[in-house]
Amino acid sequence: MCMTVLSFDETGVDVVYNGTEFRLEKELIEDAIQKSYPDVTDHEVLQIVEEAPDLSGEPRRIADIIG
Repeated sequence: MCMTVLSFDETGVDVVYNGTEFRLEKELIEDAIQKSYPDVTDHEVLQIVEEAPDLSGEPRRIADIIG
């Protein structure tokens, strides 16, 4: 089973996926999702990273996560 950790900030998302660390920049996320960065949800970012993510719980907007 894979474990994905997402850490959000104003300029992008730090990701740890299967032990590999990388960063998704804000512009890349906006292009992929076709929404402004604050309106993107954690579930949408997870779907960029994982092929078949377990989307349990309510999606949260990045604006709400980073406050």
